[in-house]
Formats: sequence, C-alpha cells, structure tokens
Amino acid sequence: MTLREPLLTDLYQFTMAQAAWQSGKDKVEASFYAHFRKNPFEGGYAVACGAASIAEFIEKFTFTDDDLNYLESLPAQGGTRLFDPAFLKSLKDWELSVDIDCAEEGTVVFAQEPVMRVSGPLSQCMLLETPLINLLGYQTLIATKAARICHVTKKPVAEFGLRRAHGPNGGNLASRAAFVGGCSSTSNVHAGMLYNIPVSGTHSHAWVMAFDSELEAFRAYVQSFPHNAVLLVDTYDALKGTQNAITVAKEMRARGEELSGIRIDSGDLAWLSISIRKMLDEAGCAEVRIIATNNLDEHTILSLEAEQGASIDSWGVGTNLAVAFDQPALGMVYKLSAIKSPEAHEYTTVLKTSEQSFKSTLPGILSSRRYYDSNGFAMGDMVYDQLMPPASHLIIDPSDRLRQKDLSNYTYKELLFPLVRGGRAVAGVPDATVAQAHTRANMQTIPLSNRRLLNPHSYPVGLEQQLLENRDKLLRSAR
Repeated sequence: MTLREPLLTDLYQFTMAQAAWQSGKDKVEASFYAHFRKNPFEGGYAVACGAASIAEFIEKFTFTDDDLNYLESLPAQGGTRLFDPAFLKSLKDWELSVDIDCAEEGTVVFAQEPVMRVSGPLSQCMLLETPLINLLGYQTLIATKAARICHVTKKPVAEFGLRRAHGPNGGNLASRAAFVGGCSSTSNVHAGMLYNIPVSGTHSHAWVMAFDSELEAFRAYVQSFPHNAVLLVDTYDALKGTQNAITVAKEMRARGEELSGIRIDSGDLAWLSISIRKMLDEAGCAEVRIIATNNLDEHTILSLEAEQGASIDSWGVGTNLAVAFDQPALGMVYKLSAIKSPEAHEYTTVLKTSEQSFKSTLPGILSSRRYYDSNGFAMGDMVYDQLMPPASHLIIDPSDRLRQKDLSNYTYKELLFPLVRGGRAVAGVPDATVAQAHTRANMQTIPLSNRRLLNPHSYPVGLEQQLLENRDKLLRSAR
C-alpha cells in the first residue's frame, strides 16, 4: 500500500462530500484543527510526528477510475446507488487546494493545543480528516513512546518491533516514528531503505538450534560476519553460551577480528548481565558489548539501570514500542472551528458544545505559540485565534480561570509551520535524521519535571483571553 490512497477514509466523509456538493456547501471555506485531549502514557508530553507522511499523502492524492468505479458500485438501501454519478464524475477532476499547518516533526507538544490546522473547501477538509488523523496520531504516539524509552537511558535503543506491528505499513511508519523519537536503529530493512535510517540486528535462536552445537553455530555465524557479529547466548544456557562466545571471540582475535557483542533475550537481565560482564572482562573481552532484549519498555529499562545496576550497553525494544502496548491510540480529534461562505468577507467562528465539557471545542482559526525564557527553556504555550491577534501574553486555563500565567517577559515561537499550501507540499519537511535531531534538541527545552515518568508536572497550556471570551460567548448562545 502506498500513501496515495484517496479511499483511505471513512464512508461518511464521502457521503458528506456529496451532500455538500449537491447543496452548494462545497463552496464554503472552512478551518479545522486537530488536538489530543490527554497526554499519552500517563505522561507529561507527546512528540509530534507524521508531517512527512501527510505531505506525501497530499502530493499523491488523486482519484483513479478504479476508485470511482468502486464508489459507484456501492449500494444504498432499496437497491439504488449510494452515490450520484455526477458527483463521482466531479471527483475525477478534483484538485486539492487545502492549506495545512502542522507541528514540526520532533516538536514536543501537549494536550489541548492545536497540533495541526487544515483550511480550505469544506468537502476537502472533511474528506481528509480520517487519513490525516491516522498519519499524525499514530506516528506521534510511537515517537512519544520512543522518546520516553530513550529519556530513561543514555544507551542506544534499537527498535525491533516489525513482527508484532499492526501490519506492514504500520510497521514501516512505526519504525520511522521510533527513530524520530530517539531510537538509534531499526531491525526493519524496508523502513531502512524507505526512510534512510540505520538498520541493525543479530541472529535468532533458530540459527543456534539448526547446528549440532552452539559453538559450531557461533563459529559459522562469525565466519560470515567477521566485522558485525553479535551472538545470542541464551538458546540453552546464557552463562554457558557466554563461555562459547568467549571462545569464539578469542579465535576471532587470533585472526585479527573482534566480536561486536552478545545478546541476552530471557531470564533475569540484571543478574545475567552483571555475571556475563564479569566473565567477558576476566577473559580479556572488555570491548564486547552486552545487548538486552525481552519485552522491554521505559519502566523496565529504568528499573534495570537505576535500581538493579544492570551491565547492559544497548537495548532492543520491540512489541511494547511498535504497538504502543500500554496505550494503543492517542485519541486525536479533528474539529471544525471556522467557516466562510462565498458571499462573506470574513470567517465566522463556530464550536461544538457537549454535556461533557472536555468535548466542547474552540472557535476560530486556531494556532499556538511557545514562550521561552532567556536560557531557552519552555515556559508555557498560548492557544489563540488568528482572527483576533493576541492583545496580551496572558494565558488562562479554561477549566480553572484562576490558573493564569503572564508570559510577557519571554520570547515566543509559533508551533505550527506551513506544510501544504494550495494542495501542494511546500519545501522544508525534514527527513527522519533531521527530525530525530530536532526531537533531541526540543526535549532539552522542556523542564525535567514535565518529562519524568512518574507523576509529571503539568505543563502550562492556556487560552489567549479574547479566544476564551469568544468561546464563552458562543457557548452561552448555543445553550
């Protein structure tokens, strides 16, 4: 599957698009914004990722005859056609003209602030909702998980999750997002080719089991890979396997080669790593690295390093990273916030109300900016309406008006950057390596109290005063 598929959306997006076309609403201009309501993993932040995929999707967006023939074949109740043939014919000549602004990949973002804005014809904005949320929400989730894992260790972390990932395309996007989030490499060769990210790996237990002895298996493997050999030592007994690896390491050294490392994938990783490190050092193999895998996540790695004193040089993280095991979805939403009819000169702000206050939306052409102190630390984010430029630098928590913060003494940067203009991607979308560097730099601007795993401090995100007042006015009117 490519990122070209225009049918990669929900059916109601097409039914609304037809209704808009028939009623003339397709000529209405609209602005939508995307945000998530709660920081993932019970954490204090998220790492934005997915802009590159969105740019690719928009660039390749076009309807083929096969696409339209399939839509034409869909039945409605009563045996009639679901879609008007004239509407489907209009899609053949559809050219996207939307503008998309998005958080740069690797930017730390927070709940309740816009991370993407989509503006343009109403039908186009609606039809793009599902794929854009899919691409941005999923990759942001995986990049955040990777950032959390890499935050707790200074050791390299390899992503090994393809075999458990949610399908081939999900696996590729997870591998890229994990690299953006901070991982040093991936086992996914296809992702390595697609996104120009480093690949790494060892061998499996099956390789050892295919030989008459473990020592024979190790010798055969290093013969094939004398400069990149990592031996998996726990097929039968990790300590005996380590002794066999030491034998092979000495044989390699006699040939002018070096064993790169050993991997342990089961058992008590702390006790084994300490014991194995001692064995390696006493055998004169201090340069041989110890790599650990086995159902790891940020909490396990933190415990192994900080509490148990594990002697591990790098980590391989698979399932828990590639499928975001402890939170399978980010919960990103995409909401209409302003409309403009062909006859109107200005946008009209709109919002959705709800009996659940957290589901009420914000009105306007929404954007966000981040304020920094003189040392480059982030001090708070302002959500504001571009139709009403901020009159002050005060941010207010809409759920508690007494929680306010004056950011007047700080400088700021806009969080959303132009990604698409007039249906075409603009220059400046970074590749995965540049995005990873941005993640590392951006994480350092966020206070440590917001990045810690346990009970992170709440980062200040608030509304600009005029936006808050307009929201309250519209809420009162709607109710």
